[in-house]
Amino acid sequence: MGDYLIRGTALNGQVRAFAVVTTGITEEMRRRHDTSPVATAALGRTAAAALMMGAMLKGQEKLTIQIHGGGPIGKIVVDANANGEVRGYVDNPHVDLPPNAAGKLDVAGAVGVDGALVVTKDLGLKEPYRGSVQLISGELAEDFTYYFAYSEQTPSAVALGVLADRDVLVRVSGGFIIQLLPGLTDEEIGDIEQKLAAIPPVTKLLDGGATPEEILRQVLPDVQVLERMDIRFHCPCTKERIEQALISLGRTELQAILDEEGFAEAVCHYCNEPYRFESDDLKHLIEQIG
Repeated sequence: MGDYLIRGTALNGQVRAFAVVTTGITEEMRRRHDTSPVATAALGRTAAAALMMGAMLKGQEKLTIQIHGGGPIGKIVVDANANGEVRGYVDNPHVDLPPNAAGKLDVAGAVGVDGALVVTKDLGLKEPYRGSVQLISGELAEDFTYYFAYSEQTPSAVALGVLADRDVLVRVSGGFIIQLLPGLTDEEIGDIEQKLAAIPPVTKLLDGGATPEEILRQVLPDVQVLERMDIRFHCPCTKERIEQALISLGRTELQAILDEEGFAEAVCHYCNEPYRFESDDLKHLIEQIG
C-alpha cells in the first residue's frame, strides 16, 4: 500500500475525519536521519499528524510543529503543507531507551513532558497563527488530542503509530484524526466514543492490511471520502539557498573559513542532505559580497 491521505465527513457533515498511511515517508526519514527505533516512532507519529493537519489547510498554506518535552530526544520539528508534503528531524536521532512497562518503544520517555507542543501556521497573513499546549503524555497522540481541544476548541480523537521490524526498517506507519463539530447529539457522541474505545491500535490495523478508508469506517460507518491525496517526503532545500545562507555570514567570516578550512560543508537539518563548497566556490561567494 503506497502512502496516501484521505479526508472525509460523516453524520451529515457534523464529523470531520482524516486518515493516513505514511510507511514510505517514515522509512525515508529513518534512512535519511539514521534514527533509532524510538526516534523513528516519535518522528513518524509527528509527521503523520502534521500531514493530516496540513490537509486542513488550503492553497499555499503550511505549518510547522515543534515538540520539546525536555527528554533525551531533544526537539522534534516537522513541516507540512496543504499539498501533502512533509519533512522533519529530531535533535538526537540516535536516542536509545529500554522498552517501557508495556514492553513497547518508550516514546514518552524519549520526548518527555516538561515542555510544549507548538503549532505555527503560515496562512498568508501578516503574522502567522501560533497555538501551543503543555505536553501531557509525551506519547504524542494524546498531546495532539489535547492541542485540538484547548488550542483550537475542536473536540478530536487522534491515533498515531509506527511499527518497525527487528532490522529497524519501518513496517507500517500512519494514523487518523476524527473531529466532532457542533450539532451532534449526546447519543451520537457516545456511539463514536464507544467505537473509539474498542478500535485496535492503528499499527495493528495497518499491519493487518486495513486501508485508511477501512480504519475510519470502524468508527464512522457512514463516512464519505471527499478527497484522496498522494503524500510524500519533500524538502525544498537547494545549493542556491545554502549559498545565500553562507553569504549572509559576511565577508570576514567566509574569508576565515576559506583560510582555516579551505572548504565549507553545510547539512540541511530537515533532510540531512550535505552541500559542500570548495575553495573556488568560497572565493566566488566572497567576490559576490564585494
